[in-house]
Amino acid sequence: MQVTQTKAEGLSHTYDIVVPATELNERLEAKIAEVQPQVTLKGFRPGKVPAAHIKRMFGKSMMGEIVEGTMTEASEKALNDNNIKPAGQPHFHLKNEADDVIAGKADLEFHMHVDIMPTFTPTDPAKLSIERPVTKVTDEEIEKAMDNLAQSQKTYEDKSAKSKAADSDAVVIDFVGSIDGKAFEGGAAEDAQVVIGAGQFIPGFEEQLIGVKAGDEKVLKVTFPAEYQAADLAGKDAEFAVTVKAVKKPVDTKIDDEFAKKLGMDSLTALREAIVKSLEGEHKSQSRNRAKRRILDALDAKHDFDLPANMVEAEFNAIWQQVEADVKAGNLDEEDKDKSEDDLKAEYRAIAERRVRLGLVLAEIGQEAKITVAAEELARAINAEAMRYPGQEKQIAEYFQKNPEAQARLRAPIFEEKAVDYILELAKVKDVEVSRDELYADDDAPGDTSAKKKTAKKKTAAKKTAAKKPAAKKAPAKTTARKPAAKKAAPEKAPAKKAAAKKTAAKK
Repeated sequence: MQVTQTKAEGLSHTYDIVVPATELNERLEAKIAEVQPQVTLKGFRPGKVPAAHIKRMFGKSMMGEIVEGTMTEASEKALNDNNIKPAGQPHFHLKNEADDVIAGKADLEFHMHVDIMPTFTPTDPAKLSIERPVTKVTDEEIEKAMDNLAQSQKTYEDKSAKSKAADSDAVVIDFVGSIDGKAFEGGAAEDAQVVIGAGQFIPGFEEQLIGVKAGDEKVLKVTFPAEYQAADLAGKDAEFAVTVKAVKKPVDTKIDDEFAKKLGMDSLTALREAIVKSLEGEHKSQSRNRAKRRILDALDAKHDFDLPANMVEAEFNAIWQQVEADVKAGNLDEEDKDKSEDDLKAEYRAIAERRVRLGLVLAEIGQEAKITVAAEELARAINAEAMRYPGQEKQIAEYFQKNPEAQARLRAPIFEEKAVDYILELAKVKDVEVSRDELYADDDAPGDTSAKKKTAKKKTAAKKTAAKKPAAKKAPAKTTARKPAAKKAAPEKAPAKKAAAKKTAAKK
């Protein structure tokens, strides 16, 4: 086996590797001798099949396996002999025809290209200085949280038989939806409670119930949103034949000890204390996210080194895939709509480079600090992932348990968060009291690692949700008339260890 380095430009290395056909044939003969005692073929006694016959019958497939194993062995030898730490899997290119090599007519000759990990000294976390915004829970927040709880527990009582439905009333209906006169799947329900003005159903549905009374029959004409989750319904006009069964008015919820007991608390004081604790936890988490963002900004400013091209390309491709999906869905940010594709690619490539750089820095700092992800931490992450797929928990858990690469995708964010916590412990962190609005301001998004701070608000806007709306009682489990729940936007994270691992590409 001969290994020759032919290129070494920055982090990009290429090797020419040659394994003589004679060596491959020797390996084949050794393999045949190894399996010969176990081979059983018709017409021969067990273990007595001639080597020549085994070679004639199975030599081609066995040589294919030998060639594949030899390429892996040769690549590992090249990396080890040159003390190379690869940034991802090497790429191979055969110089001879594969069939000729497998047939033993040609030497195994191939190029191996590999990007190597950069060598750099990470900054000392103790030398970093940041400000961490903090805020106190106010009485106004507490009262608002109380009101939201009361709204979520709101009850309704029947109005008089001839009373008409008004805004905020609940209307109990049966309905059947149709498009072009044909009913469609998920478009029917019985005893569905619709709260007018709650915004739980598609636009126009609830508003057309204003003025109905028990016993009325009405046809509601609506148009499904263009971005509706069911592609076969998106943008289409539909009609819903509705039968009104009851009209109910909301009953004011009195916030007192009895209300607190309904929620499992001993008293209103205990409920208030629980709310304060919850709000304090939310503020603390947000403060930590803001501190993380500033730590990442500081780390990015203090490091400038060559990046493995394959890692940057993988990260950029993941980001650009999401951008193209946004363009197709008409969801491209306003500030980007008038930009050329070349300009957008340049901006997003800068973001990809930042992510990869921060991932490598966090990985290096974490390794120096001997940070690891414990088996129980990974197990909790796998369990949490499995719980996202009701009814398939066992299959999802087994998939992760048997798939090291999938485990690595779960391990990376855990490692990252532990590395950030380690840095925050050592860095000079000054708490600065701010208002709640300032703490949750969009211009400094939680966990954002973007190169463009101004765009952080684009993804965090989706995180601002109003008080949770009460679930309609007796509503169908799956009804297309209902507005689909908005997906929560996860804060972006710098890739830890394996920066090439694909993540959701979000421009900040």
